[in-house]
Amino acid sequence: MKVVKLETRPIVVALKDPIISALGPISSCGVVLIRLHTSDGVVGENLVFTLNNRRTRVLHSMVDELADLVVGQDAGHIAGFWARAWKDMNFFGQKGIPVMGISAIDGALWDAAAKSAGLPLYRMLGGAQDRVPVYHSGGLWLHRSVDQLAHDAQEMVQQGFNAVKMRLGSPDPAVDVQRVRAVREAIGPHVKLMADANQGLTETQAIRLGRMLEEYQLAWFEEPLPAWDLEGLARVSAALDTPIASGETEYARYGFRRMIELRSADVLMPDLQRSGGVSEFMRVSQMAAAYDIPVSSHLFPEMSIQVLGALSNALFLEYMPWFSDLYQERLEFDAGFAIVPERPGWGFTFDLDRIAHLEEKTQ
Repeated sequence: MKVVKLETRPIVVALKDPIISALGPISSCGVVLIRLHTSDGVVGENLVFTLNNRRTRVLHSMVDELADLVVGQDAGHIAGFWARAWKDMNFFGQKGIPVMGISAIDGALWDAAAKSAGLPLYRMLGGAQDRVPVYHSGGLWLHRSVDQLAHDAQEMVQQGFNAVKMRLGSPDPAVDVQRVRAVREAIGPHVKLMADANQGLTETQAIRLGRMLEEYQLAWFEEPLPAWDLEGLARVSAALDTPIASGETEYARYGFRRMIELRSADVLMPDLQRSGGVSEFMRVSQMAAAYDIPVSSHLFPEMSIQVLGALSNALFLEYMPWFSDLYQERLEFDAGFAIVPERPGWGFTFDLDRIAHLEEKTQ
């Protein structure tokens, strides 16, 4: 089975409710859809994206520029493609857009391979569990008032979620503490609560705020520092009892190896787009397992559920339904878990009619 064509399509997906985090406001995503056609008629799908449709053309061009490394090649030699692309990107640097381009094609190759085998991807990757604990990450943003946060958190719990995540980012740490207290009181002591600072703090601020939040028993304190400050993050992690979660902005196994060496985080969060696709997500997660470090996904719930289902050290699936309407199928939940689909490949296929409508609006 060879790759005969790489088809890419850019669209814009508007968020139902614009949001604000410490990184700034987000109202839409520029999405590059990938459909990889094989000689056996199997089509592997994947997507990558930009925030607020900024630099989408750059990302789209990068994916297209990598097509010559995969078209005409054996579709089952995924590690071969990854190695060729990694070497080819050396001149441009092996972080950022180049890695996102590799991820786009890597994921489509894995989807095609699992579809060809008639297996859900998690079983093809080894299989560890058919359900994964899930937390709701699609709300509790900075623009919500304290009362709104409490109401929204209660609604998430009523929907069946046993874990929720809120955002931090006030210049006054006392305000963040007030907001965390309100959510904790709203959901009670047994629902897990995560808090994400979206890289908005300094080392001193993170330690001070983290200590103020200890009494609220956070499941983790996420990305308190800028992604590049791994040494500072290690000092924050050492200073706090609350686990630190980070890694969604890290690239490939080498970045995560450094995080592990420094003990920068208690939970690693590889992102399917930034880490290097399924291939590198699995390498990173298995490396983490060698140090008894759990992993949790970042975004892409429809795809991340399959890789997490293949891992014994998977801690949580992040449920952020930004792109859920692009698929024909929907994630299923049960008693605080997301169910890993038993359908072949990702288990989710693009809704081409819906995508065509969005494509018309994009043009």
